[in-house]
Amino acid sequence: MALTEWQKNLPTRITLSRVFVVPFIVAAMWPNTLTWNIVAAVLFMLASTTDYFDGYYARKYKAVSNFGKFMDPIADKILVTSVLAMLLALGKIDAWMVIIILARDNFIGGIRSVAAADQIIIDAKPAGKWKTAMQMVAIPIVIIGNMDPYVPYLDKIGYGVLWVSVILSITSGIEYYLGYLKSRKSA
Repeated sequence: MALTEWQKNLPTRITLSRVFVVPFIVAAMWPNTLTWNIVAAVLFMLASTTDYFDGYYARKYKAVSNFGKFMDPIADKILVTSVLAMLLALGKIDAWMVIIILARDNFIGGIRSVAAADQIIIDAKPAGKWKTAMQMVAIPIVIIGNMDPYVPYLDKIGYGVLWVSVILSITSGIEYYLGYLKSRKSA
């Protein structure tokens, strides 16, 4: 059965939806009230789930495209870095967290570019997948913030989990670099 244009374009549309929702998340974070923070956290979680669905439908409909492969990690970075910047502006996280996460992402982006030029494919590493999972759990919790007396220490838990993701960012950056070096030697 032939794919419709809608089916062919669905994965890309899902990926781009992650980018389009960012201004709404940031706007919801701005008042920094519990209600708006919950709205922002829910929007972030919904946007985060699209990362699974774009890949799922790309494989299901055999609609994997170079544009989709290129945009998927960029959409992730736009979502995460925009929210991290707002959390930093609101004083909910440390600058070091953002610096390390952004430095790692830029470093990996550079390695990917060089690897692509050398026609080397480097598989995703477990630490990178765990880093992403920890961020997707921690960020909504940090967005919501303190919910005393309902959920005491929620903000502290989210902050701690975000630091775990920072440590995994460093680990996965090193793993990715070593994977590139290994692939380069064997090529």
